[in-house]
Amino acid sequence: MKPSKAMTIRLSADQAEALETVATVEQRPVAEVIRAAITAHVENRRNDPHFQDELRGRIDRAKKFLQR
Repeated sequence: MKPSKAMTIRLSADQAEALETVATVEQRPVAEVIRAAITAHVENRRNDPHFQDELRGRIDRAKKFLQR
């Protein structure tokens, strides 16, 4: 398992308030709510055919670049 990586994000005041509200109601730490949201978003992208096509296109372009 890879070690954790600390990251910093900027949120609008409204986003921060909404996030804190969700975390408070769910009785979970804000960081846990953020991690769950990121996991859900990444899974949604993995299952999105359009995203998969775009990703394959980028991989193909990178391979062509390396072959030059």
